[in-house]
This record gives sequence, structure tokens and C-alpha cells, in this order.
Amino acid sequence: METVYFKGTECHTAGNLPAVGTEAPDFTLVTPTLDEVSKESLKGKRIVLNIFPSLDTEVCAMSVRRFNDEASKLDNTVVLAVSMDLPFAAGRFCTANGIKNVIPASAFRRGEFVKNYGVELIDGPLKGLLARAVIIIDSDGKVKYRELVNEITNEPDYKAALSVLK
Repeated sequence: METVYFKGTECHTAGNLPAVGTEAPDFTLVTPTLDEVSKESLKGKRIVLNIFPSLDTEVCAMSVRRFNDEASKLDNTVVLAVSMDLPFAAGRFCTANGIKNVIPASAFRRGEFVKNYGVELIDGPLKGLLARAVIIIDSDGKVKYRELVNEITNEPDYKAALSVLK
């Protein structure tokens, strides 16, 4: 369990982010076409997991736009925008905002992603949604970078995250 804050209110996650240097846990997420995207299906690529509560908030939307802009500059890299939003809503957001370099990926089926990545908020106003985090998995499947954003209403440290990909 880790502690984060939402507008100053203490909240807790169901577990802990995987440690840097460890094998990234398996995951399966759902795309807007209801196809599944998994760690296995992205084998050999670098994966950026941009995890957040909902695309219906400005900070979450800004993070997807920012990673979309940066993703087009990165070789062998896939960015997944991960939330509990329904896949259809995430797809509409990406279409409406011209997001083409990020794959919206819903954790609405929960499963192993929420459990293995420890990002579900278990209390506080956003209980049941995901905390804001960035996890980067290298092409060998190892966790290269992790950030659990302390205050959910803040953006992640893009510079630090992207620096491990350059």
C-alpha cells in the first residue's frame, strides 16, 4: 500500500508499483475496439504506461496529449493511456483530440493489471479509480522507471520519464 493525495486528502493504493529492475508484471488491457493489448503482445517494444484516474479530468487529458506529442519522437516505443474509463469513452477522447501516437487502454476488467501494478485507489474521493503513475518497461520486459505521483491533481515528471527513453 502506498499513500498519495487528492487535493490534500490522503488516499491509499491497493499495493505498490513494481520496483525498477524487476520483471514487469503481465497485464491485459482493453482498447476502444474491444481488442486486448498485453505485455506479451508488445514483447520487444519499450512500453510507457501512463496511468491515471480518468480522461474526464484536465490533468489526465493533458498527460495523454503530452505523451502523444512525445511518442512520435521515440523509436520502438508504445505509449498506453491506462485508466478505468470505458474503452469507448477513451476512444472518443482520442479521436476528438487527434491522439494518434497513444493507445487508450482500459483497465475496466481490472484483473491482473490493477492487482499486479498496485495502482487502484482503495479509499478517498476517487476510490475504485487508478492513481496517477508512469511506469516504463524496457524492450526486455524489465521496469526501467516508475513514478507514483504524490498529488493526483499534479502532472507526472515528463522530463524524468522521457529521459530514460532517450
